Amino acid sequence: MSETTQLLRAWAGGDEQALPELVPRVHRELRKLAGHFLKNERAGNTLQATDLVQEVYLRLVDVNQMDWQHRAHCFAVSATLMRRILFDRARRRTAAKRGGRAPVLNLDEAPDLSVSRSREMLALDDALNALAAVDPRKARIVELRFFGGLSVKETAAVVKVSPDTVMRDWQLARAWLLTELRGQA
Repeated sequence: MSETTQLLRAWAGGDEQALPELVPRVHRELRKLAGHFLKNERAGNTLQATDLVQEVYLRLVDVNQMDWQHRAHCFAVSATLMRRILFDRARRRTAAKRGGRAPVLNLDEAPDLSVSRSREMLALDDALNALAAVDPRKARIVELRFFGGLSVKETAAVVKVSPDTVMRDWQLARAWLLTELRGQA
């Protein structure tokens, strides 16, 4: 059992002394995870890794209610939250582009690459949701591996299957998503 897992379990069990040691560890890992998410964001993105981590912290306010199983579980939950935060932002950008709060721009003068990137993110989200309807485990594995940056072993621990099953599901899910995304184009 990793030291982070021990600290998570101690804190979830009510040990307040574990928190000061746990926060810097989790924060470092979450910033890496946020950096992984944000490297695929649009050019000119104003959201920084620290902002994304803080948003995750805000959504984990009831963390005492969470039964943290292990380190990978903690980061899997965080990865899911980061994905939702970024997809929510993408939805707001495309809604604004359709006449929400967006100012009117001449497209010849200012091409909007962020809307294009937002549409790609939304298409991926739609494809993942469609995969989840057909095979929730494969969708979860994609979320953990692609968005969460978890290793095969960590993903297997979260999903409670063997690493070989994770690799098979990962390959099948990727192929399914590529087919689905090509069909949406």
